Amino acid sequence: MLYLQLEANGLRCLPLAKRRQIARAVEQAPSADMVLVSPGGVLAVEIKAARKQMEGGLRRLVQAERTIVSDPEIMKGTPVFRGTRIPARAIAEMLAQGASVEEILEGYPALTREAVQLAPVYAKAFPGRGRPPARPWAKRRPPRATQDRLAS
Repeated sequence: MLYLQLEANGLRCLPLAKRRQIARAVEQAPSADMVLVSPGGVLAVEIKAARKQMEGGLRRLVQAERTIVSDPEIMKGTPVFRGTRIPARAIAEMLAQGASVEEILEGYPALTREAVQLAPVYAKAFPGRGRPPARPWAKRRPPRATQDRLAS
């Protein structure tokens, strides 16, 4: 996971041979703060910051798993915030569409700021299964309203 975090932080810009050397060095010394690659240590890769980032992300994921539960008896197993019937993916979708945390808290006072911020973490880690629900109305034009005059 540490190497994948390094890749996400820009290591993928290096040639494949160098990336493989870095991966081997990280595998041999995963707790090191820095790895030296190439003869003479010409290339040094700091992995301490990537480790901190990865550990922070994992902590947030654990918090999200504690905050959001999926019970077959509650909304047919839809992941909801513990103690509520508020779907976590709905909150994550609202945030993705540009709603602010304050707006969501105004509409859902049972949630906390931290719970709202954990919704996208959970949604990204555990995406919905299957196809998205069909929306048969999405590509249709609305029915045309007509005015009928009454004969006088």
